[in-house]
Amino acid sequence: MNSRNSIIRGTLAELMVPADRAVCFVSLGANLPTPAGGPQATVLRAFEALAGLSCSGLVTSSLWQTAPLECPQGSPPFVNAVAAFVPDAVDPLALLELLQRIEVDAGRRRGAVRNEARILDLDILLFAEQCCESPVLVLPHPRMVERRFVLAPLAEIAPDLRIPGHGRTIAELLESLEGQGELVRMNLSPGAVVL
Repeated sequence: MNSRNSIIRGTLAELMVPADRAVCFVSLGANLPTPAGGPQATVLRAFEALAGLSCSGLVTSSLWQTAPLECPQGSPPFVNAVAAFVPDAVDPLALLELLQRIEVDAGRRRGAVRNEARILDLDILLFAEQCCESPVLVLPHPRMVERRFVLAPLAEIAPDLRIPGHGRTIAELLESLEGQGELVRMNLSPGAVVL
């Protein structure tokens, strides 16, 4: 990958990482339509916005359709993905503010109901090896190891990655959650891969 704003579906090995910079992994989720399109279109537009925050392009997973987990009854399915990039922001809290601005620009309005349907949700999963615990951000993301809809797309990008504080790889963590909801990898061509 050679362009600052290039976006490719690939693996972490394809991301050019300057020696003094951190790789960040962000999960993306959407399950409400906007006037501009459905959740799939929202996630694809969010990839473009994330690429604009990167100093070396963006590597993405496939898009995955997932059943709502811990959401109010009747919530529509989600479109989920993960992206890896080297953010211009060198501080995770500064990056969080930028991600929240992308959510607002997409039309998200935070409500009082936990895990409610949303236009766009962007969560920092990992910011290099950094650990952080503040009122607004905890790193590594505290629930990522419990969620197939995060681990499946993350395993596409970095299956051998180890989360600080966990001894197993992303692929091993994903395997341990086999019974948790159906995930359907969304393809542009006919057919789909179901896990």
